[in-house]
Amino acid sequence: MYPGAGGGIRAPAGFLASQSYTNFEVILVDQNIDGRLDSLLAAYASCFALRHLHSAPGLSRSRNLGLSYATGEIIAFPDDDCWYPDDLLAQVAEFFDDHALVGGLSGRATDGRGKNVAGRWDRQAGLLTLENVWSRAISITIFLRRAVVTRVGPFDETLGVGAGTPFGSGEETEYLIRALKAGTALFYSPRYVVYHPEPAAEYGDWAVARAMGYGLGMGRVLSMHGYGVGFVLKSLIRPLGGSLLFS
Repeated sequence: MYPGAGGGIRAPAGFLASQSYTNFEVILVDQNIDGRLDSLLAAYASCFALRHLHSAPGLSRSRNLGLSYATGEIIAFPDDDCWYPDDLLAQVAEFFDDHALVGGLSGRATDGRGKNVAGRWDRQAGLLTLENVWSRAISITIFLRRAVVTRVGPFDETLGVGAGTPFGSGEETEYLIRALKAGTALFYSPRYVVYHPEPAAEYGDWAVARAMGYGLGMGRVLSMHGYGVGFVLKSLIRPLGGSLLFS
């Protein structure tokens, strides 16, 4: 499912067409107000099952619309500039076949050349917990059983990019926290890799506003789910210590 897709859909469509596992559907949720993607998507219409939806702005809002149309037993949340290794969907399908009691899987993100992006990824595989979920999953590396999505419900539309609130992040972590609190077993393994370009360094007022939105989103989720002061301080001190160490 591609929420909020923009002009970067060419690479994802190409990598999906080359997947060794072919029993999947693509639900693309388009926030553009024009038809700029129509001709591009037409070129892939015969490659895989493709549904093109339109949504008002908001990442969580777009995901919720896509979820309402999804029919697959395993649901993923790629964005419009990530891409999969050719055998990733086959690996994921095999994992769920072999682990009937696990409701979700997360992997790590790299730049396609082996360098981690979107944070430091744990080298050890293991179950997600309320403590480590913050560093073992982001939206593009998450795969969930349909039963989990049905149990957890929609994404919180007050969280995430485009929500129209100050809280510009945290929606996928908040979703996984609800899944964990509902008793779902979620597993992380660095073996499962999703590729994503390393974000370019950005400066200026826009970058500051985005960073503030991300921080407020994390703070909102911590508050919603009753994380204690000790956990919050540890979360803040760790990146600060890393910055001092490498400065």
